[in-house]
Amino acid sequence: MGVDSIHNDERLRRLEAVTDATLSRLDASDLLDELLDRVRDLLAADTAAILLLDPHSRQLVATAAKGLEEEVRRGVRVAVGRGFAGRVAETGSPLILTDFTADDVVNPILVEMGLRSLLGVPILAAGEVLGVLHVGSLRPRTFTTDDVRLLELAADRAGLAGQIRNQKLELATALALQRSLLPSVLPEVPGIELAARYVPGHAFDVGGDWYDVFTLPTGWVGVVIGDVSGHGLASAVVMGRIRSALRAYALITDDPAEALTLLDRKVRHFEAGNLTTAQYAMISPDRSVVRISTAGHPPPVLAVPGGAAVVTVLPADPPLGVGDNRRGRHTTTIELLPGAVLTFYTDGLIERRGELIDLGLGRLTDAVCIDPPDELCAKIMGTVGLDEPTDDVALLVVRRKLF
Repeated sequence: MGVDSIHNDERLRRLEAVTDATLSRLDASDLLDELLDRVRDLLAADTAAILLLDPHSRQLVATAAKGLEEEVRRGVRVAVGRGFAGRVAETGSPLILTDFTADDVVNPILVEMGLRSLLGVPILAAGEVLGVLHVGSLRPRTFTTDDVRLLELAADRAGLAGQIRNQKLELATALALQRSLLPSVLPEVPGIELAARYVPGHAFDVGGDWYDVFTLPTGWVGVVIGDVSGHGLASAVVMGRIRSALRAYALITDDPAEALTLLDRKVRHFEAGNLTTAQYAMISPDRSVVRISTAGHPPPVLAVPGGAAVVTVLPADPPLGVGDNRRGRHTTTIELLPGAVLTFYTDGLIERRGELIDLGLGRLTDAVCIDPPDELCAKIMGTVGLDEPTDDVALLVVRRKLF
């Protein structure tokens, strides 16, 4: 067997060690640890470390290390553009320091360890830098082109793990935020029965749909449903801000249109670029009337004893943050008879790809009746809702008690 053949076989073994399918079965943290162990062994390096980019601070954060564990324990951060890792992140290209000095790095641990040579490559995903993977040697060393290629291959695996880790963190944060904002239990309100449902449209994501019910000092009851465009943590954060703002405005005005006008100003200034629809209804202290204003949101469906359900007719005011805010918003007053039901919802309940929204609204209207709210929610979700919705669905049913 020739020298070239032996070299190629060894290179193939090294590549297989990094791309081993068993790595994909590990969670993100274990994968990074195992990957660093293999990289350090295959490159005969003394240290190996991964620093992931914090996009908000534009700093690289020491996340995993072998032989440089102190870097992680101290929470080392390196600004993009500074020092060895910072330069790799800034250029998005490999960097080799054959015999570096303290002037070449900003992390004192690298000097304290007695490292002499470094090889670093960027961790990339879709052309964006996610972090830096570097290895070090305690003796001066010339890293080869093959070494660079092997480390780049390992960085690809680290990039996948980093993406998974970030997605899990964002999803967990978004879920926690959304759960804290959606009422876990609807309030007990005299003269009213309530029930609600929420179903995310994406199994591994959350969106900006929300509902809210609260009693005001005047005895009126506020009922809100809304939808912030998009998914993930960003939409959940905007949803939380808008929900809190509307609660505050509800305390200073008894006109739903004025409350949404104030909310519109807030969205235009602080949440520019986010398309948000919302509907705010106020139920009178004697529960006989409902005052509603809508901001680009589909109208509620009303059912009364002895009659067919109908879609309420509301002025077509624009969503929050868009359109001409000089036109003014409108409040509509609706009579709420004893036993009557108002069904509020987000568009994910009635929209279907390739179908007019009127068809979905018709299905919902056919389903709405004066059943107890919890039973009606179950009926609507079972007959109108999709088993696998493509958009979030929020549903809120309000029924005035008979006595």
